Amino acid sequence: MTLIKPIANEDLKEKINFECETGNYHTFCPISCVAWLYQKIEDSFFLVIGTKTCGYFLQNALGVMIFAEPRYAMAELEEGDISAQLSDYEELKRLCLQVKRDRNPTVIFWIGTCTTEIIKMDLEGIAPKLEVEIDLPIVVARANGLDYAFTQGEDTVLAALAQRPNQEKSKKSLSIINADDTDDNSFVKHLPLILFGSIPDPVVNQLTLELKKQGIRVSGWLPSKRYTELPLIYEGNYVCGVNPYLSRTATTLMRRRKCKLIGAPFPIGPDGTRAWLEKICSVFEIQPKGLKEREEEIWGKLKYYISLIDGKSVFFMGDNLLEISLARFLIRSGMIVFEIGIPYMDKRYQGAELQLLQKTCKEKNVPIPIIVEKPDNFNQVDRIRDMKPDLVITGMAHANPLEARGINTKWSVEFTFAQIHGFTNAIEVLELVTRPLRRNQKLEKISSERYTDRR
Repeated sequence: MTLIKPIANEDLKEKINFECETGNYHTFCPISCVAWLYQKIEDSFFLVIGTKTCGYFLQNALGVMIFAEPRYAMAELEEGDISAQLSDYEELKRLCLQVKRDRNPTVIFWIGTCTTEIIKMDLEGIAPKLEVEIDLPIVVARANGLDYAFTQGEDTVLAALAQRPNQEKSKKSLSIINADDTDDNSFVKHLPLILFGSIPDPVVNQLTLELKKQGIRVSGWLPSKRYTELPLIYEGNYVCGVNPYLSRTATTLMRRRKCKLIGAPFPIGPDGTRAWLEKICSVFEIQPKGLKEREEEIWGKLKYYISLIDGKSVFFMGDNLLEISLARFLIRSGMIVFEIGIPYMDKRYQGAELQLLQKTCKEKNVPIPIIVEKPDNFNQVDRIRDMKPDLVITGMAHANPLEARGINTKWSVEFTFAQIHGFTNAIEVLELVTRPLRRNQKLEKISSERYTDRR
């Protein structure tokens, strides 16, 4: 297991105040990852195996996508299944054959829920036998409510994909990538690099292009657009993540596939994107070109939004594990972060991001915000009343109650579904953050105009 330049957690603890409370997880169920993964992996079909409660959740949370011909379904467990009176194998075989006949996918994902854990449903034991019988790959992922955050559903699915054996298409990925292997001579000679994290195709193209400008060729993405296009993963390959909630995938790639993880900040905001690119360049011993100018150019385009939030305060209640990266970017943009609540903190995987947060606070000459793992929401509401932040980024469960108390909120789930990675998408983050503030400005203007008219 190899981690490129591991983080000294002892040093971080001296400078960043970590606290842990005992709150409940007020978050979506991780099976919601189906919403974006079935769209990302275009030749897939997702079969969620659980009770009617899971089905109701999928209907309500994902029902808005019904017109997009969704490639997922719900296999509902009845009382007979829970009391082990029926044959799991035969029933799952019948469902998978129906899916194969009606949808003809290249791969079927079985998403196990809490219930399959409780009744000890042996999905991992059934899948290898069944996929041979029906001649179709079956990937099993336990994306259930036992996780800390709903985004970790993707982490579970990608970790399951990372464990799959290579589809032997070519032995070429074993060797060092050479400029002679491509039609473009702008690439330098380096070992294969695989990026992991489910992001929209336009963002994939942008980040791939940014690395190409530095002479670095991306060997593949996990997940890929199609299951048949998954990158070949070999011992010694370099891997790097683009999302903070993929620690299980990173561990699988290091321990199971013997890859070398590049511990970099995440490409969120101009500062994070530059740091992400520079870290990858440093691993391949490449001198970065034009990144400082590129970052300054993007900051110049964000001046209007920065003028709206400069000096404003924000409080993160914790929901999707993007909190550290977003807080770091907003501090760089001039905001004051009172508290960073986060459901789960993997200090090793997010080590480089924590270091960048320290650096950002030092350069901006502001205190490092407290990081509260597994926050108690009752205590948080008390702190919000005392601190009176201009904005609270929170899960959907608390947004309306806080709004009713006159507190501006923004749903954290919106950052999960928005395109926020890379240089050009930094504006999307500030667009979401400033929307409540801009709305209030418009309301105040309308109210003022009406008052003037009455006079």
